[in-house]
Amino acid sequence: MKNVASVISNFVFYYPLLMSYLWMMGGLLHYFLVEHKERGKARADALPDCPKVSVIVPCYNEADNVREVMASLARLRYPNYNIIAVNDGSSDATGEILNELTDQYPQLLVIHQSHNEGKAIGLTTAAMLTDAEYLLCIDGDSLLDRETIGWMLRHFLRDPDVAGVTGNPRIRTRTSLLGRMQVGEFSSIVGLIKRTQEMYGRLLTVSGVICMFRKSALRSVGYWSPDMLTEDIDISWKLQVSGWRIHFEPHALSWILMPETFKGLFRQRLRWAKGGIQVLQKYAVPILRKRATMMWPIFLEYAASVLWAYCMLFTLVMTLANALFDLPPAWHFANVPRGAGIALFLTCCAQIVVGCLIDRHYDTRLLRYFLNTIWYPVAFWTIGMVASVIALPSVLLHQRGSRARWVSPDRGIREGAPSQPTSPAPASPHATQLEEHT
Repeated sequence: MKNVASVISNFVFYYPLLMSYLWMMGGLLHYFLVEHKERGKARADALPDCPKVSVIVPCYNEADNVREVMASLARLRYPNYNIIAVNDGSSDATGEILNELTDQYPQLLVIHQSHNEGKAIGLTTAAMLTDAEYLLCIDGDSLLDRETIGWMLRHFLRDPDVAGVTGNPRIRTRTSLLGRMQVGEFSSIVGLIKRTQEMYGRLLTVSGVICMFRKSALRSVGYWSPDMLTEDIDISWKLQVSGWRIHFEPHALSWILMPETFKGLFRQRLRWAKGGIQVLQKYAVPILRKRATMMWPIFLEYAASVLWAYCMLFTLVMTLANALFDLPPAWHFANVPRGAGIALFLTCCAQIVVGCLIDRHYDTRLLRYFLNTIWYPVAFWTIGMVASVIALPSVLLHQRGSRARWVSPDRGIREGAPSQPTSPAPASPHATQLEEHT
């Protein structure tokens, strides 16, 4: 038992430590070998062609955000695009506001679904309706940088095997400690992981708040799955297991709202955890059958993160039991190896600094949130651990095939949050416009 305790304790400590250094190295390699060399190369007027792009915006109870989002989309710097908003049975004034906005934005098409069918159904409906080959899918709170389409489209135009390109989400909600911690999280964790996986050649997932797809690729895999809690993770695996490629484009910025209450954050992370485990369950056999060897490390790393959550919980429980009861020496668990606390703290600080230094080119003065972000391991590791522990049995015992539907998210504390990001690119007129009601 003593050997088992030692193995578990070491895994709890060394797994996040080693992954942190891997992510830092991957992020730095991507920045110096790829990222910083490409600034200014993807303006719309620099593209060899400007095929039609449809921006798809699934909306469920987004009355507070939809005007701002549509105004942002109308300023995109690209000559050939339209906007398709899908009102998925909203119970607030989302539908009425969208109808009003069609008079203001002639390029806007509105689809009304009478019932809440879920995001996957909304995306699929819009994708099947449009005649555009390239679909930029965003959330109902996303504000895009004006050059976003150009940055993403270039990947498709130079490689016919590219099925999707995901962008770089930036956090707008910064009025609370929880919100500011997520600003650092998206740079020091999400951004570095995406860059590392981009260097490897496979992504765990696109970001559902901003991703462009090739319609023919989506059609070849049957579009989005309506029974998956995280349609973005599922479509990423569905495409890559089928032989398509997905890329990360850090210059394609999307400014989003995130939860600023622990209840809202936990609900979000629990849904993410359930969705990730659903994907592990769904694709464990297909990646073996199709010999998708490049997906194996991604699969194993995510499975290891779920195992880490259970080991962490077990270690905490046994440590507490050791403190309260006189357990045999073989059952004594050390929280971490000697001196590991300082090593882990310094590694976390280094990871935050590296992530923020890279992303400061897109989100200025990120390091001002350093003191907020150092609390990240305490808050988010705890939430992530609990979410993973709950998610695994929930998914395994859940009946497969049931429809995944919307739940109104926590969009954070809006007062004092920046409403519109600063973008250096000027607005430009649209060459193609569409007016229609459905």
